[in-house]
Amino acid sequence: MFQLFLKVIRNENLFGLWKGVSPSFLRCIPGVGIYFSTLYFLKQQLFSVKEISPLESVFLGAGSRTVAGVCMLPFTVIKTRFESGNYSYKSVFGAMGSIYRTEGARGLYSGLTATLLRDAPFSGIYLMFYTQAKRFAFQRNIDQTFTPIMNFSCGIMAGILASISTQPADVIKTRMQLSPEKYRWTGHAAYSIYKNHGLTGFFNGGLPRALRRTLMAAMAWTVYEEMMEKMGLKS
Repeated sequence: MFQLFLKVIRNENLFGLWKGVSPSFLRCIPGVGIYFSTLYFLKQQLFSVKEISPLESVFLGAGSRTVAGVCMLPFTVIKTRFESGNYSYKSVFGAMGSIYRTEGARGLYSGLTATLLRDAPFSGIYLMFYTQAKRFAFQRNIDQTFTPIMNFSCGIMAGILASISTQPADVIKTRMQLSPEKYRWTGHAAYSIYKNHGLTGFFNGGLPRALRRTLMAAMAWTVYEEMMEKMGLKS
């Protein structure tokens, strides 16, 4: 990872590390809003009168992420291609138009199955570990000052476990979005990775992804918990 870090700076300067930030904003900001809105709605409609179980946490997290993932997938495809450096798109919406013209709507939704196989389990596993870690951590009365720190710590632990569990699906998703013409379907991409790289190929890029997803999820949940408390709503 450090070698790639230096290579990007050498070849593209420091700002190369922020390649794809525009589609990331367009994907993550509305995506987080859709995810938490859906999560809150489902929780209030289905489990408002009782404490949710680990299995129900998996259902809530996976269902909410599926809705957000489908809505935001075109921006995920564009972000992946921007970061690869293999495409010379000049803007996010220029990239969207180019993909639609050359590949049709299917191109904007390439890797949908692999994305959902990665994101839905990640969010389900994350929410399960997060809620269980919070229950354990808050068994004793803790000073309110330390609540955000405890929430963040629980989020870090949950993120690491969820990232490791879903890394193979992330590798498949990335391959399909970078080379949609090469892979006909999800199973084909999985077989190709295994044939060329073995089982270890499914965990390529695991460390940077774990760092990104873990910190992003932990920060998002910490802010969400604090905002819900300030508004007097049950998270």
